Amino acid sequence: MPNVDELKKICTQVRRDIVRMTNAVQSGHPGGSLGCTEFFVAMYYDILHCNPLHFEMDGIKEDLFFLSNGHISPVWYSVLARKGFFPVKELASFRKLDSRLQGHPATAEGLPGVRLGYGSLGQGLSVAIGAALAKKLNNDSFLVYSLHGDGELQEGQIWEAAMFAAAKKVDNLISTIDVNNAQIDGKTTDVLNLGDLKAKWLAFGWDVLEMKGNDIEEVITTMKNARERTGKGKPIMILMKTIMGKGVDYMEDNYKWHGVAPNNEQLQKALAQLEMTIGDY
Repeated sequence: MPNVDELKKICTQVRRDIVRMTNAVQSGHPGGSLGCTEFFVAMYYDILHCNPLHFEMDGIKEDLFFLSNGHISPVWYSVLARKGFFPVKELASFRKLDSRLQGHPATAEGLPGVRLGYGSLGQGLSVAIGAALAKKLNNDSFLVYSLHGDGELQEGQIWEAAMFAAAKKVDNLISTIDVNNAQIDGKTTDVLNLGDLKAKWLAFGWDVLEMKGNDIEEVITTMKNARERTGKGKPIMILMKTIMGKGVDYMEDNYKWHGVAPNNEQLQKALAQLEMTIGDY
């Protein structure tokens, strides 16, 4: 496994990938992708038990990851490619016709690493719970992970799934919420205030942890802590505080970059802040 300094260099390169991919097609969601970079790098370079060279849809005897907020596909694609699931050069095909790298991840194109079509928000937790129950039925001791946006919690299906997972003791599931207080129309506190998320998830019967999502050492430590807390009768929820647009000063903490691609001038400003570390695609 790379050391912390090497992981930070990978994060910087992933951020370069994100702004270049979205700029090239003037489409996509850079804000949340930049904010979740440390999380994805930590997951795929340290936490997840999976083999990028032998991807199988059934996911037997390996950890599974589900990206419920599928619009932040640029960061996922970048990390999957950098980890070896598919060629890094394929990142240049993002959101283009006949590409395997659609705006929202899909399964029809057979992209390694992707097991579900991610589009409509609110569905990923239900799917992750189903996968976790399947592992229990199959006596498969590996874990299921999922990631969600905080704005996504405005979907009612999330809370139905939350009740079910606690009631059925789905304790091989670790879910994370990207708490950046931003969604496409504004701050979540203004659009539909989510209130005290920790109190809510505790009340729904989950084990709850918190972490700073842009500190890769804290992400790794917290995720390992969560892994140690599995198998004790409760699903686990991690509230991950991040900054939308992290790493690009004019994007940081600005909801307007939820789904707007940088133009050519803005791209150059972003790249000037993100030193190339392991090579562009």
